[in-house]
Amino acid sequence: MPLPSTYSDQNCSLARALEVVGERWTLLIVRDAFYGVHRFGDFVTQLGIPRAILTNRLKHLVEEGVLAREDGERGAVLYRLTDKGEQLWPVLRALMSWGDAHYSPAGPKRSFRHATDEGLIDEYGRCAECGNVVSLPEVRLERGPGYEETPLAAGDPISAAINRPRRLLEPIVASRE
Repeated sequence: MPLPSTYSDQNCSLARALEVVGERWTLLIVRDAFYGVHRFGDFVTQLGIPRAILTNRLKHLVEEGVLAREDGERGAVLYRLTDKGEQLWPVLRALMSWGDAHYSPAGPKRSFRHATDEGLIDEYGRCAECGNVVSLPEVRLERGPGYEETPLAAGDPISAAINRPRRLLEPIVASRE
């Protein structure tokens, strides 16, 4: 018996959540939105994702209220996380921590610090320096000890912006015009 392609008939909150974020590429799109990527072309370049798949995933995330589609300057279309989308941060952070623990022997690929006191933030969102749970806008992203430059990122202005210490949700303004 083949596996069903959806979980819509299951009475399980995890199954329903997977209907929204469980397809390949979707969590990486959401991750990059947290990192400040907002433009279609920047998602394409940053992720190396086929345009048709990105179009489909963005449309689905907008329909589900995870991202909002906005008109930017000069006709650009921007995608921003909604409150519902921002609530995915603990899930993404936990998955990144799990991946770092099991698949990054040199240490975390990315480090997260409390912008106020520079303390490292653990997988539960707590600052090692002050002990507080850090709100999303106060989280600073930077390269971790296990970070490795990829050929895709070399020379890319979006990757360069992400790789500089910066706060989550801060829009990347690098342009390819």
